[in-house]
Amino acid sequence: MRVDVFVTAKLTDTSRSKVRAWVRAKEIRSDLRSLKPSSSLQAGERLELDLPELEGGQTQMPAIPPLLHQDQDIVAFDKPSGLLAHPVGGTFAWGLINLAREAFPGEDLHLLHRLDRETSGVSLVARSELANVGVKQAFKEREVLKTYHAIVRGRVPWDHQDVDAPIGSDDSEIRIKQGVVSGGQPARTEVRVVARFPRLTLVSCRPHTGRTHQIRVHLHHLGFPILGDRLYGQEPDVFLGLLNGLPVSRLRVRLGHPRHCLHARALHLRHPRSGEVLSIRAPMPADMARVLARAQAGR
Repeated sequence: MRVDVFVTAKLTDTSRSKVRAWVRAKEIRSDLRSLKPSSSLQAGERLELDLPELEGGQTQMPAIPPLLHQDQDIVAFDKPSGLLAHPVGGTFAWGLINLAREAFPGEDLHLLHRLDRETSGVSLVARSELANVGVKQAFKEREVLKTYHAIVRGRVPWDHQDVDAPIGSDDSEIRIKQGVVSGGQPARTEVRVVARFPRLTLVSCRPHTGRTHQIRVHLHHLGFPILGDRLYGQEPDVFLGLLNGLPVSRLRVRLGHPRHCLHARALHLRHPRSGEVLSIRAPMPADMARVLARAQAGR
């Protein structure tokens, strides 16, 4: 990827033209060579940013997400959309795990699973080695029941679909994009309609496997992509435009919402110490609730 494209994707509030100016002024440097804005990044290359104007806002601690459950082994947070599970790169100072360690100082905490940055909802953190090993094993063996709510484009005519369709790379110019492809990894998702509106539908999804972007891919495969999804149900220029620094507001009409409307509604699992079934639920986030309210009002 070009240097100016990569840095713009990381500094989401910064224009590509400004990043180019920083590269030319040597305020963005490589530890390997002299850079131009069009230079292609190399494996293992380290970029150094000498940009005082970025200090403060990038490192300010966000609010600790609401607690949904806590005991001596497990704590569950209601992760908001926009928060990473784990910090990535120098520009993202905070992730859910950092905030969990602020809430429970001095404890040896571990993420038990991860949600995409844009996906909201139930996120589990281990407070003990018993939970760290036991719950991760339960996820691996598909013993944790996961339920997601999604708002999809269109009025879904059926009540229930059991999608059993293999997922793999769809050979797109966007390398991370997946699709239903012959020879892909087995993937199964149950989809049920919760509420219908003239142009949108609220559905409940239960993934029985854990493939990359599984729910998003399967809903798109059914012909009902998630509202606000930048990858599925859109032409490639939407995602690539955002990657290249085009503001979300410029693409709002095409996206329908600033983020994909996918929410981890509930997790059901057997407690690693007591053996009792834990049922942890996260309320509908405010942005998705507003979408549904407008849809119900016919707007």
